[in-house]
Amino acid sequence: MKRHTIDPRPGWQQTVEEQGVVYPLTRYPDGSLRPYWDESAYYTFALPEIEALEEVVEELHGLCLDAAAHIVERDRFEDLGITDPRLAALIAESWQRRSELPSLYGRFDLRYDGTGPAKMLEYNADTPTSLVEAASAQWFWMEERFPGADQWNSLHERLVAAWKRQSTLLPPGPVHFAHSDGDELGEDLMTVAYLRETAEQAGLDTEALSVEQIGWDRLSGRFVDERLRFVRSCFKLYPWEWLATDRFGPHVLDTLDNGGGTGTTCWIEPAWKMLLSNKALLAILWELHPGHPNLLPAHLGGPHELAATGYVSKPLLGREGAGITVHRPGTAPVIRDEACCYQELAPLPDFDGNHVVLGAWVVEDEAAGLGIRESSGLITDEYARFVPHVIV
Repeated sequence: MKRHTIDPRPGWQQTVEEQGVVYPLTRYPDGSLRPYWDESAYYTFALPEIEALEEVVEELHGLCLDAAAHIVERDRFEDLGITDPRLAALIAESWQRRSELPSLYGRFDLRYDGTGPAKMLEYNADTPTSLVEAASAQWFWMEERFPGADQWNSLHERLVAAWKRQSTLLPPGPVHFAHSDGDELGEDLMTVAYLRETAEQAGLDTEALSVEQIGWDRLSGRFVDERLRFVRSCFKLYPWEWLATDRFGPHVLDTLDNGGGTGTTCWIEPAWKMLLSNKALLAILWELHPGHPNLLPAHLGGPHELAATGYVSKPLLGREGAGITVHRPGTAPVIRDEACCYQELAPLPDFDGNHVVLGAWVVEDEAAGLGIRESSGLITDEYARFVPHVIV
């Protein structure tokens, strides 16, 4: 694993925008605009490295599924901050009937520097983004800059194949694809548009709408779109913790399709993905597999022995690094008021002042690709940059 610098292509911004990355720049607090899609650098990997990472990702995915089964079997929903018995029961039912429910993709965030074992930082298996740049833009970049090279990237083909395989699990009618109007950058919009494109290439009938356009028909007791058609299935880039608790949350639970239901809505991702996108999973994984080479020590309720080695505290729910705090070795332990997971501090690798996290993608149950983000600090936040890669 090596970092290289390179001159960006002339007109790169227009190029990646045409490929779906309509958010190529990030506005910083000082008002300046700097590249989010950053092709002034790229990373190279040796093929054995990528093959080893693929094995790690699929093993971690299997461990996460085992941990989800453990949570359901031992009724540990309160550890995840899920205190509504009805919601917990529906998640458990969703898990038990998961073979009847469509489930598409997820993204592991890994610490890896090319020398030691990759370490799992977290798993976003509900609403992962940075998909368009990983699946599409960096592939076209490679074909233009390094024709004949290779990349850890079978995302597009695997997504199309997944829709084809799972089409029989979908109820009749179009699959609606929903994002929130609150998305100011356009990232959620383009992620959903790209996934809709993969579904259409798989032969599915689709419709687009925003979450805010989904209506409730009192007479039929069904969700409807802006043309008053029933929303029988919906891919939503909208976190389950919002979907289940906002104004229409009770209707979501009333009409949740957990397999074979009529008069219900099949949501993609399914409700059981809430078990994998909660940071409490990190502590449960360590409890079940202490000392595993690809896991970091993690606890609920406090940092415990990690105060001596340094730790990060992560809210159980959150994205883009929100709410994460870093605690250096030897500092007094801090117990936060909100429910958190306390994970051993594993500083991100530093390549020429750039702190790197690997985003390893899973489609269905198989490793499918890699996206790399760099940040100036130890937390990968909304100012992180996406950098492409090739295999040498």
